[in-house]
Amino acid sequence: MGPTASGKTDVAISLCKRFPLEIISVDSALVYRGMDIGTAKPDAETLHRTPHRLIDIRDPEDNYSAGDFVRDARAEIDAIVSQGRVPLLVGGTMMYFRALTGGIADLPAADADIRATIDAQAQDLGWPAMHERLKTVDPGAANRIKSTDRQRIQRALEVYLLSGKPLSEWHRAGSGTAADGLRFVKLALQPASRKVLHERINRRLNFMLNNGFLDEVKVLYQRRELTAQHASMRSVGYRQLWQYLQGETSLEVAQEKALYATRQLAKRQITWLRSETGLQCFDPLEATTIDAISRSLIEFFDA
Repeated sequence: MGPTASGKTDVAISLCKRFPLEIISVDSALVYRGMDIGTAKPDAETLHRTPHRLIDIRDPEDNYSAGDFVRDARAEIDAIVSQGRVPLLVGGTMMYFRALTGGIADLPAADADIRATIDAQAQDLGWPAMHERLKTVDPGAANRIKSTDRQRIQRALEVYLLSGKPLSEWHRAGSGTAADGLRFVKLALQPASRKVLHERINRRLNFMLNNGFLDEVKVLYQRRELTAQHASMRSVGYRQLWQYLQGETSLEVAQEKALYATRQLAKRQITWLRSETGLQCFDPLEATTIDAISRSLIEFFDA
């Protein structure tokens, strides 16, 4: 685990050269096809040498939830273990890690007809009005969900309409974890210097912008059915460049907003890591980090 731009992919690939590991991506943006530059997705050559599972498995128009990830990740874990190898879960979507290791409510499956009905109502009334409707049936969920968060409002209303039970009640009830029967060692890359992490974030964003990030978003923007409300286009960087293409801001301001949003994301990820129990933290900037993580893995395998 680790904040954005902390070097998780490079460390993971180095570990794969030392141990019989296979990488499973834990990233809510890398699941989408056609979103390569702005997500810092490993290039084709890297993926050929060191395959990453759960990359490029969804179209940007599709929703992908923590529940989807848990089901997909468990299937990949079982497949890797059956081959006598060890899964290495790598990414920065902390909610996915928690859902896999701590359990997630066994929610009703998505229903296309109900979603279409909710979307039609939202088109007439607007998502803030749908958020008000959510307050009447599930005030707990409404308090956690912003009035502009189309995807989460839709899902909360969908769960209630399917089951007659509020989403917040489903979450309180919980369920068994998909990780039953598995052991985990929790490793995190956490740069000691926040200033250095910000410099890395700045360099990476500049690299993306100099290597076609805006052109990538333009291609997505031209798709008729894809909108700013889709979860994929709410990803950091994509959201801000989409606003530029819509004429809502200048390119310079969009870049500044993308940089700020990425730093805020890193801050939230670091806060989450501090609340995680049983975590072994390593500074990715130290030359001995790979050796230190390797020792932890050896101890874990021998336990």
